[in-house]
Amino acid sequence: MNGRVAFLSRPLTALIVIIIAVILDQAVKIAVENYLPMQEAVPLLPVLALYRTYNLGVAFSLLSGMEREFIIGMRVVIVAFVLWLWRRTPKDRPFAHAGFSLIIAGATGNLIDGFVYGHVIDYILFHTASWSFAVFNLADSFITIGAGFVILDELLGPKKSDQ
Repeated sequence: MNGRVAFLSRPLTALIVIIIAVILDQAVKIAVENYLPMQEAVPLLPVLALYRTYNLGVAFSLLSGMEREFIIGMRVVIVAFVLWLWRRTPKDRPFAHAGFSLIIAGATGNLIDGFVYGHVIDYILFHTASWSFAVFNLADSFITIGAGFVILDELLGPKKSDQ
């Protein structure tokens, strides 16, 4: 394994990444709650705006009609499952480990929202004049980037020899 990326597979590195990402996510959400108007687009670029809204479900508002406790429980199970995957993944898979750490951080950030607010705070909107993407947040970005790292590791990482 390349020594320059081997640190990504260490538990302490994962914990530091998770803590920093969750703190950053929560700090941005506090700022959004305090300074961004509710459901009013604040343009940043022609295709990017800040737009505070609340998500009562999971990704893309799926399951938004479900009970809060069910959504929180589901997020706890997801964090536990990804943590289990992180521990089962061989140490020679640093990008998978980094990806799992980001997924855990993002899920934890949204889990905190569920406990504290009863919903997830979303605020990033990509759009054009005739189309808009779902509103999301930094924690969602961590989850997406983490999943990309896991997929990249699966495609480019070390292969098991056929025995």
